[in-house]
Amino acid sequence: MKSILVRGAHIITQNDARQVLKGDILIENGRIAAIGHVRGSADETIDAQGDIIIPGLVNAHTHIAMTVMKGMADDLPFNDFLEKSFAIDAKRTNEDILAGARLGCLEMIRGGTTTFVDMYYAEDIIAKATVESGLRGVLCWAVLDREYTTQKGVPLENCQRFFSEHQGNEMIIPGIGLQGVYVCSKETFLGSKELADRTGMLMHFHLSETRKEVYDHKKRYQRRPADWLQEIGFLGENCLAAHAAWLTINEINDLARSGCSIATCPVSNMKLATGGVAPVPEMMKAGVNIAIGTDGSTTNNSLDMLGEMKTLALLQKSNRWDPTVVSAQQALDFATLGGARALGLEKEIGSIEVGKRADLVIIEGRSANIWPLRKESLVAGIVYCANAGNVKSVICSGKPVMLERKVLSLNEEQVLEESNKAMSGLLG
Repeated sequence: MKSILVRGAHIITQNDARQVLKGDILIENGRIAAIGHVRGSADETIDAQGDIIIPGLVNAHTHIAMTVMKGMADDLPFNDFLEKSFAIDAKRTNEDILAGARLGCLEMIRGGTTTFVDMYYAEDIIAKATVESGLRGVLCWAVLDREYTTQKGVPLENCQRFFSEHQGNEMIIPGIGLQGVYVCSKETFLGSKELADRTGMLMHFHLSETRKEVYDHKKRYQRRPADWLQEIGFLGENCLAAHAAWLTINEINDLARSGCSIATCPVSNMKLATGGVAPVPEMMKAGVNIAIGTDGSTTNNSLDMLGEMKTLALLQKSNRWDPTVVSAQQALDFATLGGARALGLEKEIGSIEVGKRADLVIIEGRSANIWPLRKESLVAGIVYCANAGNVKSVICSGKPVMLERKVLSLNEEQVLEESNKAMSGLLG
């Protein structure tokens, strides 16, 4: 692997001291070898004078193959949305899933995401697109009770097979994607836990996304979902719960004590009008690790993590009538360090530090929407001003996947054409 020297950037390190530096970054063997004033040269030099470098963003909850479904179920009441989405999803083929996954990876590259957590039932196909893209995917095979699935065979066994095929891969990390308490029994949750404890896989699941989900579960089991998961012994440090919008203080404390992380998805929840605003301030106070996810393109229409950070911060400020409640620095923490911790990868990614994987996003500093630049406001500029259009270059694990806005890992025109055909086929 060739060495790369990135010259002259403003570097938002996200290290423990949250240092913002002006200087260079040397990449060797896929890792960060030096930061600051680097003498000498490398196999490749990237001029980043005046630009801003941040760690690669972590999208902690999405369904990337659904990008070809964007716009197909907009502006509908939640039950109508589900009915329409499920009807379209039931028509999917391996070809359009691959096209959707490639389009999702392309969008994430252009938005500065280098690691994502996916939940779907065809992760073997999605893995192919992920490898092509050069991104890092934590691919969580959809697991649910057999009576609710359209998968051939037993979902948990399918997940185990997927793990066996990809274990030890640094860029394709298999996980267990439990759909939620509404289609997963106690046996399915505990069977998944046994597999996760044995293999080290992440357990990723939807949790308390809607009020109906919570009330239906409480009516059936006399327990709210998070209370029930704690009671049956499921929750632990290898758990990542998506949404987590309808939680009590007791449930938040259970999540904190167990070490479970959450992936808040503000745009998705707002667009579906499910009513709940994730209690992020209470989670922070209790010590719950927080990450950010976009959710899929039927509920969000976008995989833009820069936009998601801003929306999260503004939603929490507005909801609590408190402009201090989630700062720009905290929002960036959630999208980088929080995501890394949620995946157990905090020693590898999430910050720009010597020895870590070289996951870097170069953002054009001389942009009207970001300019003028001041060291003191660089983080706020990234969270409140920047958008995906400002991303110039993206490096994932030391390999450039986009340079000067040209995507290197995927044939962009081909991806766009194939995904358009896939969309047309689903609507036909």
